[in-house]
Amino acid sequence: MLAPPAHAQSAPGAPQQLTDTLGSLESARIASSWVDRQGSAGIDQAVQAAPDFQPARPGAIHKLGPHAALWLHLRLQRAPGQRQAWLLKFPMPTLDHVTVFQHGPAGWTAETAGDTIAVARWPERGRYPFFRLDLPHGEARDVYVRIQHEAAADFAAVLTTASTHSEQVQREYLGLGAVFGAMLLLIVACAARSWVYRDAVFAWYAVYAALTTLAVASFTGVAPHLLWPGFGALRDAPTPMLACAAVGAAMLFVRTTLGLRRRLPVQDAGMQALGIAGLALALAPAFLPKSVHLPLVGGYMTAASVAGVLIAAAAWWRGDTVGRYVFAAQLPMVVAVVATVFRALGWADVPFVSQYVVVLGLTIEVPLMLVALFIRARDRHSAEIREQALSTQDALTGLLAPHLFQDRLRQVVARHRRDGESAAVVYIDLVNHGRIREAFGGAAAEQSLLRSVIKLRRLLRDVDTVSRVGEARFGVILEGASSRASVTERAARLIAAGLMPLPGLKPDVTLQFHIAALLLNERALEADAVQAALSAQLARMSPRTRRPIRFIAPEQQLSDPPVDSSMFAPDIDLDSDPVTGVRRRPDLTAVG
Repeated sequence: MLAPPAHAQSAPGAPQQLTDTLGSLESARIASSWVDRQGSAGIDQAVQAAPDFQPARPGAIHKLGPHAALWLHLRLQRAPGQRQAWLLKFPMPTLDHVTVFQHGPAGWTAETAGDTIAVARWPERGRYPFFRLDLPHGEARDVYVRIQHEAAADFAAVLTTASTHSEQVQREYLGLGAVFGAMLLLIVACAARSWVYRDAVFAWYAVYAALTTLAVASFTGVAPHLLWPGFGALRDAPTPMLACAAVGAAMLFVRTTLGLRRRLPVQDAGMQALGIAGLALALAPAFLPKSVHLPLVGGYMTAASVAGVLIAAAAWWRGDTVGRYVFAAQLPMVVAVVATVFRALGWADVPFVSQYVVVLGLTIEVPLMLVALFIRARDRHSAEIREQALSTQDALTGLLAPHLFQDRLRQVVARHRRDGESAAVVYIDLVNHGRIREAFGGAAAEQSLLRSVIKLRRLLRDVDTVSRVGEARFGVILEGASSRASVTERAARLIAAGLMPLPGLKPDVTLQFHIAALLLNERALEADAVQAALSAQLARMSPRTRRPIRFIAPEQQLSDPPVDSSMFAPDIDLDSDPVTGVRRRPDLTAVG
């Protein structure tokens, strides 16, 4: 508080009449300004320097540096009969230091706020500084403002009524609350997904999104106002620290999402280095003066952000669908961040970039990055499913793998011994598979196997187990089958289907099947013995046998001599000479 005589030296001028209908008014239109290059002038010197004040220029960018101070002078008068109180606000959450001097009956009074002071010590708590003006009805009052801010900026002070300000704050927090609430929901959902599915990628996304959201909350003043209003030990360092850490986390997350290690190894190493550098550089604002860390952090954020967009564009150009989403997510935020940095450091006189543009970039970036993550997770999940399928299914036919067929057979045999549930085990050979390969090549041979699977599927139930147990051999378990008739009926239909030519198929190849079967209610063998008996039965069958369907003999027939003709009799090779017993040489006819 200073002595009243200093006020007498202020230059007289017509005061600005303030009425309730005005609502709000940009102070630059009615204020005069003066730059104290040394930054040492107090209110007395500012009043004495009234002749040096010049009309303020709306939208002017001031580069004050670490020492200079900008003074504004307003002469105001509230019109008689007006009900609304008036405020002077500075809608700039990152404003370093601002002091408002008002002259009253007791002399000059000063109130101070700014990013370098804990919000709890401000005269009025909020996202950005604002001050209540003491304006008696019909009395002109002088108001002086002293601003210190190292980065280049446009200090847009606004005169507003209390009701207008209250409505504006409610609208601002409504929009910001919706954005940050949605971000928090995404973060919690991804953290929960990572915990439930043990997927570390979604945990990394939650960390990246949390850092980015917290950095934007600090930049918009929400975090200092609501999260740490009493913390002022680091002054204005939390905002650049969080911004730097958020950019570093974004680089690491983009690297992981794009999967650069295999596709672009050089760029992958560069993105990793940028990400680690950002996390390390985030500590610099806490220890270095602002004149040193601000260009350092600004340069890093610009270089890393542009590099991330270029890498995403390169991945998109190479045909990566995820790259398109990462590019679309990063571009708006990068444009807003780079423009803000360039203007703050005075590198370019870019148009004004509102804090809400950065918020808009956040609302675009984080959800689109989640979309990119889901696409990458889907691709990775599909690859894992295919990898798992290779261990459980045959790669060509999609049938059950042999080791799983053996496990299933052991279960069926055990259940038959325990509960008496019957089942039939059938081995099927495509006997002309080798001749098809020799005559028409590997493609035709693989096609014949696929045709065999299709014909098998048409004859089997969903509960039946079918597997490819050899190069051209299939194993089938018919659960519940207790008679040879049901097995023979299906086997005969399969043989008939194989011999029917497929119209339009080139080459015209028929399929010749040999089938060996065993009923567990006739021969209760162990699983390995069942497979060995069926394989031996197929091995004894001639390629041109007249009995392509054969059964393993029942238990009671083991000591009986083999009988001769029945399809269900033990194996008798009818292709041997009845006199000499020497097997005839098979007639090598055309493949079919």
